[in-house]
Amino acid sequence: MGRRVRYSSEFRERAVRLVSEQRKDYESEWAAIVGVAEKLGCTAETLREWVRHAQQLLIPEEQARLAERERLKELERENRELKQANEILRKAAAFFAQAELDRQQK
Repeated sequence: MGRRVRYSSEFRERAVRLVSEQRKDYESEWAAIVGVAEKLGCTAETLREWVRHAQQLLIPEEQARLAERERLKELERENRELKQANEILRKAAAFFAQAELDRQQK
């Protein structure tokens, strides 16, 4: 099993741009993808996925869906943080209430 390589978003954007720019020099889009992938040192299938993703982003409905997904992720993260903060405050309130009871008993 191969090792997974993380490519930067700049690298991916550049690779997709190269495919679109060099498409006319090849007989098919797949040939352009293979040629660019060889030059950049990534697999053709990975580059094909990047190209398809970039093409989907041009569709307004897909852009709206992605924006909604990002907003949902942001709200879920915020909700998690607020739950953690509430738990900390609840524990702190219980601690100080117990400390107050212990002080009054002495």
